[in-house]
Amino acid sequence: MTFKIPVSVLVVIHTPDLQMLLIERARHPGFWQSVTGSLDREDERPFDTAVREVAEETGLDALAAGHHLRDWQESSWYEIFPEWRHRYAPGVTRNLEHVFSLQIPQAVPVTLAPREHVDQQWLPAAAAAERVFSPTNRAAILRLAQRPAWPAQPVLR
Repeated sequence: MTFKIPVSVLVVIHTPDLQMLLIERARHPGFWQSVTGSLDREDERPFDTAVREVAEETGLDALAAGHHLRDWQESSWYEIFPEWRHRYAPGVTRNLEHVFSLQIPQAVPVTLAPREHVDQQWLPAAAAAERVFSPTNRAAILRLAQRPAWPAQPVLR
């Protein structure tokens, strides 16, 4: 069995007016979240993981013209839910999560990965923060809502 790498990304997708995209987990009805995903390989950069996961979970191209993917240069450790620990090597109980945001010009329907997610919604930041199940996701949404507008800038690769 190949174990998951305990390093992941969280990508908060939003519009300029701070409408946040949330997606509902297929295996856990009522568990809403932003895009998340683990590194596929030890040498995969979190930036590349963020681009890949956005495409896999929403069909969006994070590097498309008019899209602004930002690496917050922030990460935090969180406790892996006991029900998901079997996916990691024995004894692994914590995951390092890197935070990104992706601003797109407007709220659009996305193409969900049906095995992973079953529904989507765009919500204002306060409502999105209330709906997500993850404390780190909630904190990232609230921090994003408090930041001054970022100027348009080229994506750093």
